[in-house]
Amino acid sequence: MAQVTKDTLIGEALMMDYGIADILMDAGMHCVGCPASQGESIEEACMVHGMDADSLIKNINDFLAKK
Repeated sequence: MAQVTKDTLIGEALMMDYGIADILMDAGMHCVGCPASQGESIEEACMVHGMDADSLIKNINDFLAKK
């Protein structure tokens, strides 16, 4: 089963399952398609957006576990 961590790059996460884009967008990360975000870790993106990385990672991993 695929899982993400704080160090997982946004681009890597999207390659695991593009459905993760919906989770990121719902969380307020509307820059998912931005080329710069592809090389940014989930933790870095959360810091920029003032979000809790652990909560977002849990949501993504819960989504991936259902696959």
